[in-house]
Amino acid sequence: MNAPTNMVVSEQAVWEGERPREPKLLGMCAENPGLGRTLALPGSGTSSVYGIGHAAGANRAWRKGASAMEPAMRLSILGLMLCASLSLAAGNPDFSDAAAILRQGIEDRAFPGCAVVVGTADKILWSEAFGCLDYDHRVPVTKETLYDLASVTKVAGTTAVFMQLVQQEKVRIPDPVSKHLPEFIELAPTAEDRARRKQVTVEHLLTHSAGLTAWKAYYRTQTNYSAMLRAILTTPLDCDPGAQTRYSDFGMLLAGEVAARAGRKPLAELERSLVFAPLGMTNTLRNPPPQLHPRIAPTERWPDGTKFVHGIVHDENARAAEGITGHAGLFSTAEDVARLAADLLRAAEGKSRWLSQSVFAEFTRPHELAPGPGRGLGWGLERGEQQAITHNGFTGTCIRVELSRKVYVVLLTNAVHPTRDNNKLGPVRREAIASILGAVDQSAEQD
Repeated sequence: MNAPTNMVVSEQAVWEGERPREPKLLGMCAENPGLGRTLALPGSGTSSVYGIGHAAGANRAWRKGASAMEPAMRLSILGLMLCASLSLAAGNPDFSDAAAILRQGIEDRAFPGCAVVVGTADKILWSEAFGCLDYDHRVPVTKETLYDLASVTKVAGTTAVFMQLVQQEKVRIPDPVSKHLPEFIELAPTAEDRARRKQVTVEHLLTHSAGLTAWKAYYRTQTNYSAMLRAILTTPLDCDPGAQTRYSDFGMLLAGEVAARAGRKPLAELERSLVFAPLGMTNTLRNPPPQLHPRIAPTERWPDGTKFVHGIVHDENARAAEGITGHAGLFSTAEDVARLAADLLRAAEGKSRWLSQSVFAEFTRPHELAPGPGRGLGWGLERGEQQAITHNGFTGTCIRVELSRKVYVVLLTNAVHPTRDNNKLGPVRREAIASILGAVDQSAEQD
């Protein structure tokens, strides 16, 4: 999170400046105006990288170039379309409307491109990439594109590590923060603040109810992780722990340090050994090396207006703290994040080899430490007829695990490119997710 705000701010999208040239086809890069590498219909269980992605678009593109096509190519495309149609008829969800919504989002400049994955505990239902890495329209988004996860780091990294540490009994959710981080008490600026801090638990940190300030521009004066940590530890609490829920990056930053102390390794090492390696998340990392930069979607323009933040974390406080904080810093692909989501669905059913059902239940139940409906540990909760755990990221990222429907949605964008100053992402994301879930529901009714 990059400004004092609550979870809703993560739905702010961006665009500002001169409108560059448009690609020849909606959602396509200018250098790839044709059908692209693959032609796969949403709902067919396949992945479309550059392709049109739905029957109507495929028919238009085929009609346009049919006269120049070899007969074998025509038969190949018709065969693919027929297979996809049979797949839809067999009851797989039809995500073509959601695909159209995302393409329209690109046309409306909510984001230059995106990657989406929808799946169950057992399989991917839809994986597709749209648009380009930036508004130069030169490099298409693919399923290998790396996005800055921003606050999705809080659940894909820090919270997932805590799940494992709790399972291994290296930390308990009711533990006082000071048990693992003595400086939390030692560096309290006043006696009153020291007394407050003695009440703060790991549970408070993970539910944003510890009384910490929502946001502060520490990056203006701090230049490394140790200095950032000390600055947060010497800032007095805003209120008593449990007095209110206040979404705070700094609670999750402290939680990351608590995890490191309890796990006896830096947070980044714990993420790799406890989460990414067991789940096969081979494309999830911090501080990606230069050779990976061509795969990374750029984020915001630097203040000097010359270049973009690219290959380093967008969040200013995380960047000043060397990209290793608990609240932001991870880069990943949509399909890698989907691996975590799928295993959480397995854990909910008691079928995960990575996470027990009881630990999953503890992290995803309402923790009512402060007035209000309660939060999960790390996760936002949606309760009611359809229950879900969710988290958004300021750069334009989202993970949503539908516990009732038993499906997940991962949508990654770089909506802060070239600037955070617009609000177009939120409506597009809400409409796309609603369409996706509607397709899932319709498919379930047909079954």
